[in-house]
Amino acid sequence: MMAHVDLNADMGESFGPWTMGDDAALLDVVTSANIACGFHAGDPDVMARTMRIAADKGVGIGAHPGFPDLQGFGRRKMTVPHDSLRNLVRYQFGAAQGMARALGTQVRHLKLHGALSNMAMVDAGMARACYEGALDVDPDIIIMVLCATAQEEVVRDLGCKWVGEIFADRAYNDDGTLVDRSLPGAVIHDPNLAGPRILNMVREGAIITESGKRLETSIDTICLHGDTPAAVEIARSVRHCLEAGGVELRMFER
Repeated sequence: MMAHVDLNADMGESFGPWTMGDDAALLDVVTSANIACGFHAGDPDVMARTMRIAADKGVGIGAHPGFPDLQGFGRRKMTVPHDSLRNLVRYQFGAAQGMARALGTQVRHLKLHGALSNMAMVDAGMARACYEGALDVDPDIIIMVLCATAQEEVVRDLGCKWVGEIFADRAYNDDGTLVDRSLPGAVIHDPNLAGPRILNMVREGAIITESGKRLETSIDTICLHGDTPAAVEIARSVRHCLEAGGVELRMFER
């Protein structure tokens, strides 16, 4: 069993006067934050505010680029040429880096959002285009990838810095992909289920699918979706169960 693991959450997804999630409360629990870059959610003020709070609380900052789809929250599939995907990631990552530097902090990692990530889970060409775009901007950036997917195959081939991620609040298919959000049980809303489930996966060193299949993998970080109603309670449950089970929560190494 791993002695330590990172706990991350997607956030910075409010827009103007419209609020999504309780970022300040989540930042008291997680060790890394994936902050929206304005394409699928967020705006410059939200990005700055979220980064400032994260930095003040000692939480690692990550860029969270997605498709240009505010209305669909980046969860609708888009057909984008690979050259445009590279530029899409470069643009959003560059904005996040610029904001972080202006605030006296830094972006440590990058993680794809929503449909962009889901498509790159099974399409190595898409994943490569996105990750090459990020590495063009910062060759030392840590790429956060979904364990046991095409994303992991690509970063291994690229030889870049990376960490493997599993979800605390999503169910898995036997091929390591996420159960479609339209299906019952795809999103886990019960904190009492999420915490023990994740501790079990960390102890096993494997993703445990809906059918009970074990997919052995290196689990470096665990993700929570900040937009779910029970996000803060799930985060606290996961942290409590891991620590009670002897797993230290800390930011992954750069």
